[in-house]
Amino acid sequence: MRVSRRSTRIAGVDLSPMLDVIFQLILFFLVSTTFAALPGISVNLPESSTAQSTDASGITITIEDTGRIFLDEKETSMKELDGQLSLVETGSIEKDKYPVSIAADSKVTNGTLVEVFDSLRRNGFSAVSLRTTNK
Repeated sequence: MRVSRRSTRIAGVDLSPMLDVIFQLILFFLVSTTFAALPGISVNLPESSTAQSTDASGITITIEDTGRIFLDEKETSMKELDGQLSLVETGSIEKDKYPVSIAADSKVTNGTLVEVFDSLRRNGFSAVSLRTTNK
């Protein structure tokens, strides 16, 4: 007597449509996510219990405890700051409404901050915020 063997099929799930969907989702989230550009210069910001978040766009002036000043991550001096601020293009926003963020180390003297504020006012910037950390 002859016994015939039936070919057995191995059940499997085709994963390629699922991988396509996952790839599309990853691309969607990568493209739709906005990244905040924070300055790469590390300073010890002062603490504040009443700090509020502000717009991260605009100009960022960073002042280290050693007195070094950076305008959008480019090192500058107090003498050159006026000239560089006068060259800033604000697009369609008026200079008095263009956001400026100052990230000064907690050990920076009041005199240095006043000089930076004077330079900003001389160039027409008045929407200035000081960056702090929460307590």
